Amino acid sequence: MTLLVQKFGGTSVGDAQRIRAVADHIARTIKAGNQVVAVVSAMGRSTDDLLRLASEVSSVRPAREEDMLLTTGERISMALVCMALAELGVKAASFTGSQAGIITDSDHTRAKILEIRPDRLQEALDEGLVPVVAGFQGVSRERNITTLGRGGSDVTAVALAAALHADACEIYTDVTGVFSADPRVVPQAHKISKVGFEEMLEMAATGGRVLMLRSVEYARNHHVPLHVRSSFTWEPGTWVVEEDEDMEHAVVTAVTHDTSEAKVTVGAVPDRPGVAAQLFRALADVGLNLDMIVQNTAENGTTDISFTVPKVNLAEAVATCEGLQAEIGAGSVSFDDTMARLSLIGAGMKSHPGVTAKMFEVLAALGVNIEMISTSSIRISCVVREDVVEEAMRALHHAFELDV
Repeated sequence: MTLLVQKFGGTSVGDAQRIRAVADHIARTIKAGNQVVAVVSAMGRSTDDLLRLASEVSSVRPAREEDMLLTTGERISMALVCMALAELGVKAASFTGSQAGIITDSDHTRAKILEIRPDRLQEALDEGLVPVVAGFQGVSRERNITTLGRGGSDVTAVALAAALHADACEIYTDVTGVFSADPRVVPQAHKISKVGFEEMLEMAATGGRVLMLRSVEYARNHHVPLHVRSSFTWEPGTWVVEEDEDMEHAVVTAVTHDTSEAKVTVGAVPDRPGVAAQLFRALADVGLNLDMIVQNTAENGTTDISFTVPKVNLAEAVATCEGLQAEIGAGSVSFDDTMARLSLIGAGMKSHPGVTAKMFEVLAALGVNIEMISTSSIRISCVVREDVVEEAMRALHHAFELDV
């Protein structure tokens, strides 16, 4: 019997009608001869509503209590889905993250999964029940409730699929799959039927918003096939799978963009060994995750170091650099939060020269200035002005023949 883990996002369980539709889909999947473990997110924007309520109550939000508050959203969803399944005659049982055996570290609001103990879920399956698990949450070894960060329900679903040796993990969302670009920006974008884990990792890391990066990493590491589908149409979506020799690799698979990062520049830094290490160690010690890094050619014994950081962490990054400015002898610290990252992703880049040249030619024809560049074997990323990124996306999508 096929075992499927089906994860339903916030829009999928956004109201009573949607919850009934989810229950109906689970029931149909079971009737087709499958076993199902369901993972649910909080309804609609209830997580944002809870955060807003917390801000109205207090300017101080202890991380432990924030986790305790936010996990209530998924618990509401799991109970309602079980009730809707009962209405259809399907036996189900709800489980919190801790009851499902999801053990995490103690890093509140962004915990990492350490292990899964799925005994209770397996017992429920053996009894013919549908386990409905609250996503986004777990319990630390110190027995505190934790959350996995934004998009954490995807991680919950993939982790449970790995632990239960499920045949696939289906991620139901408000789009019909993974597209060659954001269809809201590029109307000619097309749905990709199958994509490899490496390409999907690059897409998730550079602005693709369909799957959380950590969930793709977990799926790749534990060999869990993913199927991204719409909970509104139920049509086949995009399979994210292990790459094999039979997969056709387009030169460029997708164009992505990300406007959530800002650039920080530490200017006139002494050009001597150890300065960059000192700077980035200070940033790492406060938990900042940096992305693109560029160091200019030294002039008169000094150089400029620039890096990108999520805008939500910009103030902390600038403060850290300013606190270190005198110690490392830097001349200035500045930032720019009007930037955007534009990326081309494609496994075919490995064997097709000229992609970088063509990308830069297209951008040059539009008068787009490139401020930073980074690459991998299957990705090229540029930092450009935020106000030109959408036009640039459409031009690149057309130039690399991705339009429908």
